[in-house]
Amino acid sequence: MKTYIQNFKKYRFLLTELVKKDVKLKYRRSKLGIFWTLLEPILTTIVLTIVFGGFRGKSDPTFPVYILSGRLLFSFFSGGTKAAARSIRTNSSMMRKVYVPKYMYPLATILSNFVIFLISLIVLVGASIIMPININWHVFLAVVPLTVMFFITLGTGMILATAEVFFRDLEYLWGVITTLIMYCSGIFYKIEDMGQAKRTTSMLQTIMDWNPVYAVIKNFRCCVYLGVAMDYRALFYSCIVAVVLTVIGIYVFFKKQDEFILNL
Repeated sequence: MKTYIQNFKKYRFLLTELVKKDVKLKYRRSKLGIFWTLLEPILTTIVLTIVFGGFRGKSDPTFPVYILSGRLLFSFFSGGTKAAARSIRTNSSMMRKVYVPKYMYPLATILSNFVIFLISLIVLVGASIIMPININWHVFLAVVPLTVMFFITLGTGMILATAEVFFRDLEYLWGVITTLIMYCSGIFYKIEDMGQAKRTTSMLQTIMDWNPVYAVIKNFRCCVYLGVAMDYRALFYSCIVAVVLTVIGIYVFFKKQDEFILNL
């Protein structure tokens, strides 16, 4: 463990540079640049509010904040895991030329997505100020679900980065899976407003309760949208999943990293 820590300290400057490079490459050909990070969630939220706000059958001036608080978190999870899955294959030429700890590549892509996510939170802050949201001291606890989501993304990303080297089609399969996760995360709807049969609603609630991404989003909304205490059952469950995924991801990655160069 001491060797790994010393190795990380030795290459932490490179990690910073890789994060900067990923952020710059993301907006390299964009006229709006980093401003698109703020504009894109605004435009998407407007569309989702118009579409799904009408389905709810009643006016809710805070509904855009409800959507934003879920969508931004899920976008980080989705974007971070997809980028991590491609990270080893994308940097294969560099891996053949110079020695860099291989875990730096998925870690850098996830960190760059996290930086972009933190910038996009400016939109959520602005919307929360404009809308009649109950902002209180609970908002400071939002760092807890954000941290949990980071480690869920990190663990999942490390697993995907490893598997993608050996199974190239995983990238496309994961795109389908993330879509399913999105619809089970309550990003643009509330179960209590769906008006479905009690049995159907109960089934959907059960599926969502087993979804760790939804558990994190639920607690994030408690902090920034509802201004109430977090659901500690959801917090405990999401923390356990985050720890398990991170441990498995790191173990699998280090177990298979010596075989990467043979399969790229």
